[in-house]
Amino acid sequence: MDESLNRKFAALADPTRRAILARLASGEASVAELSTPFRMSQPAISKHLKVLEAAGLIEAGQAAKSRPRRLKRDAIVEPAKWLETLGGDWDAKFDRLDAYLKTFDGETK
Repeated sequence: MDESLNRKFAALADPTRRAILARLASGEASVAELSTPFRMSQPAISKHLKVLEAAGLIEAGQAAKSRPRRLKRDAIVEPAKWLETLGGDWDAKFDRLDAYLKTFDGETK
């Protein structure tokens, strides 16, 4: 696994950072807006944002005096693809298991 992917997974490991990403999925937001739902200071949120920026998951914009953050949607693709390789085709596997289990259902009646 390359270092970029390691940084992304490390950033995603924290529930606060995942919540921040979920919020940014609906649009950019300032540090003040991002800190509102959490019981932590703006400097604490800023530390989380620095981790997310270093991982390449978000970026800072320029809007007057503030620097609203926004999700880099293309950066989520790499971890998602890696996770998909672990699962394979789970839907097909569960469909085969379901069909197999139904063969026993007829035998018990």
